[in-house]
Amino acid sequence: MLDPKLLDILVCPLCKGPLLYKKTEQELICKPDRLAFPIKDDIPVMLEDEARKLAPEEEA
Repeated sequence: MLDPKLLDILVCPLCKGPLLYKKTEQELICKPDRLAFPIKDDIPVMLEDEARKLAPEEEA
C-alpha cells in the first residue's frame, strides 16, 4: 500500500498541482494535465513518458 505521508507530499511533476489517488487502478491522476501516473510495486512512477493520457470520459 502507498504510504499516506508520501501521498501528502507528491505533486504533479509538470504543473506541481495536487494528485488524486485511484487505489483500484493504482494510479495518481493529475486532472489539469489529464495524465495518470502509474504506481508499480507501491512506487509512484512520476515520469511524463510513463504517464497515460486520460480519455475524455475519465475526466469526470
